[in-house]
Amino acid sequence: MRAGSSPDVVVIGAGIVGAACTAALAHRGRRVLVLERDFPAGGTTAAGMGHLVAMDDSPAQLALSAYSLRLWRELLPTLGTSVEYDGCGTLWVATDESQLDALVAKRDAYDAAGVRAETLGAQELATAEPHLRPGLAGALLVPGDGVVYPPGAAAALLDAARAAGVTVRTRADVVALGVREVQLASAERIACDTIVVAAGASAATLVPQLPIVPRKGHLVITDRYPGFCRHQLVELGYLASAHTMSTESVAFNVQPRPTGQVLIGSSRELVGWEPSINRDIVRRMLDRAIDFMPALERLSAIRAWTGFRPATPDKLPLIGAWSELPGTYVAAGHEGLGITTATGTAQLLADLIAGEPTAIDASPFAPDRVLAAVEVG
Repeated sequence: MRAGSSPDVVVIGAGIVGAACTAALAHRGRRVLVLERDFPAGGTTAAGMGHLVAMDDSPAQLALSAYSLRLWRELLPTLGTSVEYDGCGTLWVATDESQLDALVAKRDAYDAAGVRAETLGAQELATAEPHLRPGLAGALLVPGDGVVYPPGAAAALLDAARAAGVTVRTRADVVALGVREVQLASAERIACDTIVVAAGASAATLVPQLPIVPRKGHLVITDRYPGFCRHQLVELGYLASAHTMSTESVAFNVQPRPTGQVLIGSSRELVGWEPSINRDIVRRMLDRAIDFMPALERLSAIRAWTGFRPATPDKLPLIGAWSELPGTYVAAGHEGLGITTATGTAQLLADLIAGEPTAIDASPFAPDRVLAAVEVG
């Protein structure tokens, strides 16, 4: 964007979702200004695991994640090495034979969505991941899943956007929205045609009607142990744990990093913006991981941290126009799927802003659904 010119679009937030939206809009020739309160990828994006995973908590979620993965595969070759992509695939692990029918149902749902998946028996699972405990019943292998380094991916998307003329302003704290205008904490006002609220867990501070709440999660990373873990590993019961709005929960989710480190998750807590490490829940999270993968107990953990995922009651993100404020669009509420679905979100949003048909049905993600829920209630 040329100095002194007014932007077509102001994107609020430079995390992975904001960066992807910015790149998609710039690709279509829009003059975009990004306003970031702190620094790019410094919030939820920096604290996430970085999985690119097809998720089937609902048909809409599976459609969006499958679409997003297809877009990631097209985009990754253009983004450089800072993304640290690892096409390790995911193994959804069944603990006993009672879960095998669920594996088959999951495979069939993926197949219907165009996501390749195959079931593994107990011995095949043991061969694929020797450090898992003996006696597990099997797994579903999704070979098209992968892992990226989230801050690197966001930076690469912003670099591509800057090359197309985008301006990124940091330490630019947006405190209020008007009709096609944003106001900064400095009292500066910026006029534009379109506003995109991509502020993650903070989106509701700008649009209070949005039912987005911060959901705290913990992660632990080990020292380097190349080859210890070959796939992203997730217990089949992960969806029940991660995507139910309980006060707190833990689930087995372990991920290899290209550095040879092992990233261990996951936990969920509804505690507002309280950022401290909950040692009890970290212990429960590690115990759960060690139960599935006993050899983890021998590894040295070097860091633990927390982050806040932007959660919604129906577990779907908000993507599209906000009718209460003309010219305003929302791209937020992705909880733990923001890395995966950033690309799909960006394309849906760019299509909706342009008034063009979308590749998948965007109606399940319409932000105005929350207004309908209030009216019904």
